[in-house]
Amino acid sequence: MTVPVFEEYEPAADCGCPGCAQRRRGAAALPVRYGGHPAAPGTRRALVLVTAAGLVLSCGAGQAAAVAAGAKGRADTTADPQPATPQGSVGPLNSGGASGPPSDAGSALRTTTRADIINRAKKWVTAKVPYDMTAYWSDGYRQDCSGFVSMAWNLAANEWTGSLAGYGTKIARADLQPGDILLFHNLADPAVGSHVTVFGGWSDHTHTHYLAYEQTRPHARKATTPMAYWSNSSKYVAYRYKGVVSGASESGTGTAFPGAGKFGPGANNAHVTKLGQMLIAQGGKRFYKDGAGPRWGDADKRATQAFQLAQGWKGKEADGIPGPGTWSLLVKGTGHRIPAAGTSSGTAVPYPGKRWFAPGQSNSHVKKLGTQLVKKGYGKHYTTGPGPRWTEADRRNVEAFQKAQGWSGSAADGYPGPETWRRLFA
Repeated sequence: MTVPVFEEYEPAADCGCPGCAQRRRGAAALPVRYGGHPAAPGTRRALVLVTAAGLVLSCGAGQAAAVAAGAKGRADTTADPQPATPQGSVGPLNSGGASGPPSDAGSALRTTTRADIINRAKKWVTAKVPYDMTAYWSDGYRQDCSGFVSMAWNLAANEWTGSLAGYGTKIARADLQPGDILLFHNLADPAVGSHVTVFGGWSDHTHTHYLAYEQTRPHARKATTPMAYWSNSSKYVAYRYKGVVSGASESGTGTAFPGAGKFGPGANNAHVTKLGQMLIAQGGKRFYKDGAGPRWGDADKRATQAFQLAQGWKGKEADGIPGPGTWSLLVKGTGHRIPAAGTSSGTAVPYPGKRWFAPGQSNSHVKKLGTQLVKKGYGKHYTTGPGPRWTEADRRNVEAFQKAQGWSGSAADGYPGPETWRRLFA
């Protein structure tokens, strides 16, 4: 007696048999109440009974063999370059496939860090969570591509490719950072081709390939992927989650400056990696041939120095070793970006150093400072001048400017530092 073999398959686009035609019609039917949402669970797959005689449902013998061969090819493929990724309905967590009203992307967002987004994605990859548009993993998220991103972004509900963009801000591909997504939502037919991946970082210095975290058949995976995807590449749009924040994360690297001892020759730690990632985000990618890593190298020093020079700093303030000021600007993203190779860097007026601004000093830098303070509207304490000799009027005007930046305490002491100078002459 021949034992039947059951295999899953997607209806072939070029197959004319009644079975495939019926499945294609079912997959194309979108519920009106969601304005064209992908087909409800259960309408996209067909269970095919393949017997030794080659008879399948109502297909003819020749068609049966072709369909069986196509199903076998798809079932055995573990890295399908064009995965079929149908998705379930928008709905709450652990809904068991029951659909709900579309989520409100304008509601309060859960905050998260980039490291936490990637770590959540890694958990599914490690667990090899099976792809299934009707099943829900133990954390409550649906096991399809959009459920995967909903999980990684820590959203309050299971979304789909038609709603994920509402939780993000569109960015340029050149600005992609780990935790961002690449999204293709096929407006013409959401059930065909729509897909989304989590960007895990560039895999080469040419930025033609990246490490993608995604939920696809047969299970969650991470893989080096052409930018932006194997198919429909030009139609993928980069988005950054609106709730992403800087701060402590599972990686153990937060926003506070870890100390100068964490950097320099011989250093090998997560803080060096974070420094490199921030420098790359600020235009320093040309210094890193293989991307940021934990071991301190010449690329880290050169990129750090280029960033420091871009702020108008000189001497020991631009020695290539990050201090609290360098770290703060990088974390906040408020410093001047590293200019492209071959272009001028820094502010129009480089910071000369703090030694020029102190009681008893008389030089052109003091007069230049005073003139700029007046120009910016912070010269009310001058009764005459400004002039080249440092006076209490200079200090009080600088203090007023610093307080206008929201600074207090030692950060608003009236003596210009590199950041005060940069903002004053910006």
